[in-house]
Amino acid sequence: MALFSLSIDELRDRRSLKWRTYDADVLPMWVAEMDTRMPEPVKAALLEAVERGDTGYPHGTAYAEAFAAMAAARWGWQLDVAAQVRRAGDVMNSVLAVLEATTAPGDAVVINPPVYPPFRQVVSGYRRRIVEAPLTPAGRLDLASLAGAFAGPEKPKAYLLCSPHNPTGAVHTSEELTAVMALAETYGVQVIVDEIHACLVDPGVSFVPALTVAGGDRAISVTSAGKAWNLAGFKAGLIIAGTGSERVLAELPPLAQQSSGHLANLVHTAALTEAQDWVDELVVEIAANKDLLAAELSRLLPAAGYAPARGTYLAWVDCSRLGLDNAAREFLERGRVAFSPGANFGVAHRQWVRINLACSPDLVVEGVARMAATVNGWR
Repeated sequence: MALFSLSIDELRDRRSLKWRTYDADVLPMWVAEMDTRMPEPVKAALLEAVERGDTGYPHGTAYAEAFAAMAAARWGWQLDVAAQVRRAGDVMNSVLAVLEATTAPGDAVVINPPVYPPFRQVVSGYRRRIVEAPLTPAGRLDLASLAGAFAGPEKPKAYLLCSPHNPTGAVHTSEELTAVMALAETYGVQVIVDEIHACLVDPGVSFVPALTVAGGDRAISVTSAGKAWNLAGFKAGLIIAGTGSERVLAELPPLAQQSSGHLANLVHTAALTEAQDWVDELVVEIAANKDLLAAELSRLLPAAGYAPARGTYLAWVDCSRLGLDNAAREFLERGRVAFSPGANFGVAHRQWVRINLACSPDLVVEGVARMAATVNGWR
């Protein structure tokens, strides 16, 4: 059975953010939750822990060891768990912890808009200054823009890199990442890379861990099994230091390693050790949904701009030629379909929307039909 096969009635019984934010007649295709059941081995690990009353504090390094084993098998990335990996909370709290360890209030931090909104929030909300190095029109890293930001008068201390990139889905190449590390070394910038979408790349596409390229030993990676296995309700993450930046781990805030939960660590470990086949099937279905979205947009809304990207389950769609004043708002109010507004990712992208494709093909078709109805006045 397909992983994305839950009925709309089953999904509407959920109590999570995706399914409770909007009225029942709105089709939610916004926040990054997946319309799947929990992988059976992960569910079993959770139920077994609850049955035995194993609901205390986290202990040990099983989660880190499970990640290291996956990294070696998938990407040939060899990690020394004791020296390089620390347990932490979710990815953005891990980013915050690393920023606290490597920058000071008032320091500048570079981001690449359009980008995941919490990147902007974690910088400005904790008294750091934002420097923007926008992506190219194709949604990829602009190395010239990045060099300009690093060399500019703001003298940034850190750079938050999203890999694969959210929302554009770009999967950075080894060449791009190597160039990033060289620039960071030249200008003394600490690279902090969010790799939570690492396993969510199309079949046949190679994800490159940033710490494995030349110069990547000076970077810090933050990651979690939460995204690829749909475990956002169980907060657990990992902070991974390159072999040249292990000192940062000793400088993390005192409670940074105490912000994950025991059950979260158990289910994330089970996902990494026992549900690799599950995520491999998942990305096949996601890739098919990307093609389906492209076909449906071409059929019903050919003026929409969408080119399937190779990473994440998120589609980045340009609606600027659809004649709408505010695309996301009008799709919601008139079409009754909720997407993430492009303006949340970058001020220059007000007429874009991010669409969550981790759903059944039927919902992809229905979502585009509601977009078309909004534009063409069918409702």
